[in-house]
Amino acid sequence: MKLRDLDIIVTAPPAPGWGGRYWILVKLTTENGIIGWGECYASSIGPEAMRAVIEDVFARYFEGENPENIERMFRRTYSSGFTQRPDLTVMGAFSGLEIACWDILGKARNRPVWALLGGMINDRVRAYTYLYPLPKHGMDDFWTSPKMAAESALDCVDRGYTAVKFDPAGPYTMRGGHQPGMRDISMSVAFCKAIREAVGDRADLLFGTHGQFNTAGAIRLGQALEPYLPLWFEEPIPPDNPLEFAEVARAVRIPIATGERLTTRAEFATLLRTGGASILQPALGRAGGIWEMRKLAAMAESFNAQMAPHLYAGPIEWAANIQLAVSIPNLLIAECIETPFHDALIKGTIKVEDGFIPAPQGPGLGIEVDEELARAHPFTGDGLHLQMQDAPCDYANGNAFQGGAPATES
Repeated sequence: MKLRDLDIIVTAPPAPGWGGRYWILVKLTTENGIIGWGECYASSIGPEAMRAVIEDVFARYFEGENPENIERMFRRTYSSGFTQRPDLTVMGAFSGLEIACWDILGKARNRPVWALLGGMINDRVRAYTYLYPLPKHGMDDFWTSPKMAAESALDCVDRGYTAVKFDPAGPYTMRGGHQPGMRDISMSVAFCKAIREAVGDRADLLFGTHGQFNTAGAIRLGQALEPYLPLWFEEPIPPDNPLEFAEVARAVRIPIATGERLTTRAEFATLLRTGGASILQPALGRAGGIWEMRKLAAMAESFNAQMAPHLYAGPIEWAANIQLAVSIPNLLIAECIETPFHDALIKGTIKVEDGFIPAPQGPGLGIEVDEELARAHPFTGDGLHLQMQDAPCDYANGNAFQGGAPATES
């Protein structure tokens, strides 16, 4: 069994666009006709430039190789160009291709991927979701309204979710970490208070940030949130200084979670050694794929750290996250995005049921991809999947943060 063909589809989710501006899907085919699907969560360069990177990595390290040789292909890619160090773009390309190999291997054996990773330990996976506007909410008003956030949270909990995530703390900007504005601290506290009052002890609060703050600013904000007992304080500082995470963790009595912008276990290792994070959030389409993150889960287990696979992408990365989640003992929770397009793209083959995802039983990733639908929604824009903001934090007027790919009205 050898890998023969590569196809790449860049598809754009329709409005409101939850999951980013585009998703990079890869389709691998073996010489004996088995098809595997993967997804590359790599956003440092545009999708057409990324297409060329994926094609190059495939031609050098995957084409003609047996898809069983995951470790060999990883070592060759990780070492490419005399590097042997984490590289977001190259490892993003590798990750999608690697996920597709696991899909092939499961299909070849007629078994789910989790069965090839040591078997099932979790027969269902606890799920969480970001808070999104309800149909009655105005899109622009939602992001600064604790009342609307509480209504959305209660709706999620009534549908079975036991954890909800929200991110009202101001912009992430290319200027790096900053001190939060006092209005942003006050609004963050108001969100926590309103959501906690709405859901009581029925759900955990997951306070999201995207590395917005410097160390001192993250500590100020985190300490203000402590009375509401969030389950985590997510990526409070930029990911390029892992030692500073330990400073935040020592000063704030909320578990620190991080990982969506990290790649390979090498970048997570410092966080584990220093105590900088007790909850790891790898995005499997960027972090090195399924096998690399299975290794990370084993490392994390030795440090009493838990895994919470991250998702701000399409449903193929989600499917990979769930296969990993089913197989690891130190799973905390997995992120989910429920939109009609996510569901349709994999023909409803994975579902959130009462806040949990049953372990997939189909072969490979356990999904059926609607290739025609993916091709029918090509990306035609010029933005990146997510983008940093140029403007600094607005200390005078406050901030209305909508993320790096602001939603459009549907």
